[in-house]
Amino acid sequence: MPRVSLRTVAHAALVALLLQLGCAGGTRHLGPGKHETDALHDAMHQLTMVMVYDIFSPPQASRVYAYASVAAYEAIRNGHPGYRSLAGQLNELTPVPAPDSTLQYSMPLAGVHALMTVGRALTFSRSRMDSLRTAMDERFRTGGIEAPVYERSIAYGDTVAKHILAWAAKDRFIQSRGFAKFTVAPAPGRWMPTPPAYMDAIEPNWGILRPFVMDTGSQFKPPPPPPFDTTIGSPYRAMAQEVIDVSSRLTDEQAAIARFWDCNPYVMNVQGHAMFATKKSTPGGHWMEIVAIASRQADASVVQSTEAYTLTALALADGFISAWDEKYRSNLIRPETIINAFLDEKWMPLLQTPPFPEYPSGHSVISAAAAVALTKVYGASFAFADSSEMLFGLPARSFTSFEGAAAEAAISRMYAGIHFRPAIDNGVAMGRQVGALVNERITLRDSSIAPKRTVASAPGSRARVGVP
Repeated sequence: MPRVSLRTVAHAALVALLLQLGCAGGTRHLGPGKHETDALHDAMHQLTMVMVYDIFSPPQASRVYAYASVAAYEAIRNGHPGYRSLAGQLNELTPVPAPDSTLQYSMPLAGVHALMTVGRALTFSRSRMDSLRTAMDERFRTGGIEAPVYERSIAYGDTVAKHILAWAAKDRFIQSRGFAKFTVAPAPGRWMPTPPAYMDAIEPNWGILRPFVMDTGSQFKPPPPPPFDTTIGSPYRAMAQEVIDVSSRLTDEQAAIARFWDCNPYVMNVQGHAMFATKKSTPGGHWMEIVAIASRQADASVVQSTEAYTLTALALADGFISAWDEKYRSNLIRPETIINAFLDEKWMPLLQTPPFPEYPSGHSVISAAAAVALTKVYGASFAFADSSEMLFGLPARSFTSFEGAAAEAAISRMYAGIHFRPAIDNGVAMGRQVGALVNERITLRDSSIAPKRTVASAPGSRARVGVP
């Protein structure tokens, strides 16, 4: 047996360093306006880094982002007339207790504290989250907030977090922990574990969780994938051959696109007799970093930034529920498995295949959903440079819109050798439906509040996303 070491290499060391820096950041003075918004962005980033450390799966991370974002929004909106509660708009969310209107609060402090408190409850490294939350609270205190206001704001943040966590406890996540594990069916065309780790299927019951906005996890069923048929000339075999053809003439640019959008939280590396893991953020974490980039570029206020996080997180969370509902219904085999068995036994994908069924592409669904939500906040022609992957040693990529970024994320899965084309195309269509439903059903601001619109130039040009 090869010796297995669960140490993480450079990425994990960098993550630990950033977490330490997050704690050290408590000495900064925090005044009104931009500093409050910076604190919100830093808190969300710290939550991401804890989930990287804890190796959260993509669906689980999306759930944490959604509840943490809603908690922050429900606290912060109290300081901004015209912003509406999500109670009655999100499934089963009841009104959050209101603050005492006769007393003074720092609602940004309450919101950031609520975000960190919910994050603490829904992650594993609670002592780490305790340290980060304390440091974040201290940033506000040293900014000159009077002691009674500080204590009152912390207490209100706790009240909001308690309410949101009680709501979260009824979403069937806990019950799903006791459901039977996924059983691999020995039928042709059904999903099987993939190398090198041959991991069990991740979150086979995620589709039964209570959605945030959708009516059910199966609300947006895609067309069925092509029927399994390996005979020469069949549509299925042609679909598999396309993956081989694309990989055989992959350009450096296409390979860079695949790696940029990999977002695999746990990659098992094999070197000789040694195995070790590298970790990074999830696809949802990537998009939450894009929210921060866009919000900073737009010079959005703390409540506008919270609005962007919340809409995006809701789209991501329902996108994962929708995608996972279909993944375990169609239970489709991955390109790597079918190609090795019937077309080319030595073929390997550019990136490691994630451990769950193929159809639809989760990246395609959630990226399209997030792009639709973000477009509602910042507009259809928002150009930006996505520097989120620089943390993991990859250069920034530039886009002329959120839709452009989502299109590149989707096609990256073909370049990576991880998905067939129908999973990508139909996944994008599903994601757009999810995002459109979030935008249709969720109203966060009165019509008297103008949306934030910034059209800015991003350095460089967006990469072409078509398959040659």
